[in-house]
Amino acid sequence: MAISFEYGANDRFELSVGEFAGAFGDSVTVLPIVIAVGTLSGYSLGTLLLGFGVFQVVWGLYYRAPISVEPMKALAALVIAGALTAGQLAAAGLLAGAVLLVAGGTRTLDRIERLVGVPVVRGIQLAVALVLAETGLQLGLEGVSMALAAVAVVVVVAIAGFRRAGALVVVALGMGWAAVQAGLPAPALPAVTVSLPTVSAVLTTDVLGATAGQLAMTVGNAAVATSLLLSDLYERDVSPDALASSMGAMNLLAVPLGAMPMCHGSGGVAGKYAFGARTAGANVILGVLYLLAAVFAVGLLAAFPLAVLGVVLVLVALELGRTGLETSNLPLTLLVGMLGLLTNVGLAFVAGVAVHLAHSRWRAAG
Repeated sequence: MAISFEYGANDRFELSVGEFAGAFGDSVTVLPIVIAVGTLSGYSLGTLLLGFGVFQVVWGLYYRAPISVEPMKALAALVIAGALTAGQLAAAGLLAGAVLLVAGGTRTLDRIERLVGVPVVRGIQLAVALVLAETGLQLGLEGVSMALAAVAVVVVVAIAGFRRAGALVVVALGMGWAAVQAGLPAPALPAVTVSLPTVSAVLTTDVLGATAGQLAMTVGNAAVATSLLLSDLYERDVSPDALASSMGAMNLLAVPLGAMPMCHGSGGVAGKYAFGARTAGANVILGVLYLLAAVFAVGLLAAFPLAVLGVVLVLVALELGRTGLETSNLPLTLLVGMLGLLTNVGLAFVAGVAVHLAHSRWRAAG
């Protein structure tokens, strides 16, 4: 049974079992990363969930499709690993938002993508995966028995044929454990305050490097690949530059209010489609669930077992790393990935672009 709602001129969205199931296709990696950032940084989990809830609804209705709203994973990985502070994360999110808004408004995204190169984008994805995996392993070692129990759950879920849902199941069990230990939390409205970083806080090596690495991923995955998927799966003609503009506006509006940097993403779009979403109803459902969690579930965060969180981060890393290895130039991708792990994603990005351009010119000359 489906309930259909019309809005605008000829737009509609449905509330149905398929849309409800599809909503979870975009939360498989979102919730684990959001919980990790809320646990390991100075961010308020309620405010983070509030940001995702609002923009799930906004962009779903705006684009008239089950579009994704995800964390900026390169920046999230760095703050989870302790390489960026919460303030630096906000500064990088604002800088990325400004760049994306300008790039989208001037329709320059296609040129940027050609300059960066797909193997470099994949390398940044691999670097982020390695950083998340390293942090996850460290957290898992703080409670080996609990981590092994979480791994056992993942194996059972995979054997049952729901491999992609493993991280989400472990998060749910972790929340259940937290509820047993701490009791059910009282409802609480998320605090929203306006905070802007200074110019000097933005123009630091750590922030500029992290932003460069994130933009490399955003151009390829959140803009170009998402545009192609929306066309292939939902027959929606949304240009990469339009997606860049919406991501830029989203971050410039939300980050100063305490939300974490957000983007679109091809993985979330594919996940929603695979789970059954066909209209923006999936976004409305997921947005409402995030908003309810922001009010009713935040108190469980303090009791969430870190060893379980470590297993979840490793699962996210494996999925991201698998995507990163889908490349036409594996040596360059591996180089960028390892350099990002051993140094930082900004340096890896610059080095990767330099090697990519030199290789392209060498091939052209040959």
